[in-house]
Amino acid sequence: MKRTILSRCILLREMAETDPKLSQRKDDDGRYPIHWAASSNNLDIVVLLANQASFDPDIQVSRPSSHTSPSVTCNKGNLWLTFMANQDASGWTALMISASVPDSEPVLRVLLQKGADINEKTRLLLDTKPPASTRVRDRRGQYPIHRAAAVGSAPMINLLLKNRSPLNPTDNEGYTPLHHAVAEGHADAAVVLLKEGADFTIKNSDDVLALDLAPDSEVRRYIMQGAEREGIDLSSS
Repeated sequence: MKRTILSRCILLREMAETDPKLSQRKDDDGRYPIHWAASSNNLDIVVLLANQASFDPDIQVSRPSSHTSPSVTCNKGNLWLTFMANQDASGWTALMISASVPDSEPVLRVLLQKGADINEKTRLLLDTKPPASTRVRDRRGQYPIHRAAAVGSAPMINLLLKNRSPLNPTDNEGYTPLHHAVAEGHADAAVVLLKEGADFTIKNSDDVLALDLAPDSEVRRYIMQGAEREGIDLSSS
């Protein structure tokens, strides 16, 4: 399985170069090449696909709701990056996938048209392309910022917020990005969200506050102390 998926990642560049129309075809799981490129955190291929004439930055995984498939991985160096290719991924955009992959800020910036932060050639190539939207939901009601919070990436959270991402959206389970950050034990990401004004009084569908989802007392204490340093009083939560 790993060899098969790795081969797909390697061949993606060749496919796009030889036949641009291939970049607009989806596979049997409803994924387009840009979804694979984002999941493998491959900046070169993302730029290549972004410069196709018919590129749509907000194209979504369109797998039928009855379909399920196992997780798949793409190798980048010595790191296996996992894109959860399951039913819940339906509706994901490349931006949402990228926000779910740690250390993928360069790809995120390309999708958000931050070419000036990469290099001049990339900036010029992307100037006429529409940026990816930070306000597209997947079938679970999640925005890219939910995914960035779930993986604990403070840089990606900040980048998304600078690009008009909502701060306190709730998904289908009533989780805000703050709920996801705290539940996964990402205290630094939680503090970043609080510093930006995240509403810590919102309860999820189970009537639980974000802070009460902390996996242990150490994470909760760290968040409380970080919030206090920012002048935020969480004692009543």
